[in-house]
Amino acid sequence: MLAIFLKTLPFFALIALGYWAGRTRFFTPEATAYLTKFVFYFALSAMLFRFAANLSLAEVLDWTFVSAYLWGTAFVYLIATAVALLRWRGIEEAAVEAQCAVIGNVGFLGIPMLALLLGENAVGPVLMVLAVDLVVFGSLIVILITGSRDGRPSLGIFKTIGIGLLKNPMIVSIGLGLLWSSFALPIPGPVNEFLAILGAAATPGALFAIGASLAGKSAERISVAGWLSFCKLVLHPAAVAVAALLIFPVEPYAAGVMIAAAALPVAGNVYILAQHYGVAPTRVSASILISTAISIVTVSVVIAWVTSL
Repeated sequence: MLAIFLKTLPFFALIALGYWAGRTRFFTPEATAYLTKFVFYFALSAMLFRFAANLSLAEVLDWTFVSAYLWGTAFVYLIATAVALLRWRGIEEAAVEAQCAVIGNVGFLGIPMLALLLGENAVGPVLMVLAVDLVVFGSLIVILITGSRDGRPSLGIFKTIGIGLLKNPMIVSIGLGLLWSSFALPIPGPVNEFLAILGAAATPGALFAIGASLAGKSAERISVAGWLSFCKLVLHPAAVAVAALLIFPVEPYAAGVMIAAAALPVAGNVYILAQHYGVAPTRVSASILISTAISIVTVSVVIAWVTSL
C-alpha cells in the first residue's frame, strides 16, 4: 500500500503545484485555459493516437468488458439520479449529479497514471473506458438536459451529439489511431519521434492544468458534493468490481484496470457541461475539488488492491 501511495504521490504533487500556481495567480485563469487547450488538442491527442496506433481493434473491443463497465456505471448512475429526485431536484440537476457520480478524470489523469502504475498493457482497457464515458454517458447527459427543456428528445439533439463527438479530439485521435493500426502500417520514424515528444508533454501538462483549474473551484454545497464524491470514489469502483468479477467475469488484469479507472475523481469536463447548460456548476465544482483531494488516498488503496488480483 505504501509503495503504491509513493508511486501515485508525484502525480498528485504535480496537481498540487498547479493548484498553487493558480491560487497565487502566478498562472491566471486565461493561462490555465490555454494550457488546457494545448494538452487537450495537441499533447493528449498525440499520446492517444500513438497508443491506439499500436493496438488492434480486437485488443481494445471486448464486449464482456464493455458490458461489465456499463452495468456497474449505470447502477451508480441510477442511484445518484434517484437520490437527486428524492431531494426534489429536477431532471436536469439529477443528470448533472449522476454524471459527477460516474465520470472520472480518465483522459487527463487516468491514462498517464494507470499506464505507468499498471503497465502499458493497461492502455487498451483505459481507452475502452474513456470511449464508453464519452460516447454513452457524454451523450446521455445532453439528451436528458435538452429533452427536459424541450419537453421531448428531438432529432436535433442527436445531430448535436454527433457533431460534438466528431469534434472531440480524444475520440478522433483514438479512432484515427485504431484505423491506422487496422491497416498494419508502421509509424514512420520521424513521425513516431514527433508524437512521442509531443505526447510526453501530456502527463505533466494535464496534471498541472488540473491543479490550476481546481484553484478556481469553490467548495460550496459540501454535503451534496461529499455524497457525489463518495459515489465516484467508493460506490463506482465497488459496483464496477462486482460487475467485472462476478456478473460479467472479465479477464483479471483488464478487470483491475477497469476498477482502477472507475476509482478516479470527478472529471473536469462535467463542470464544462454544467456551466454550458447553467445547471448546478458550483455543486459540480465542489465535487471535483473534494473528490480530487480525497482520491490521493482512495486511488492508492484501489490500485494496491487491484494489483493483487
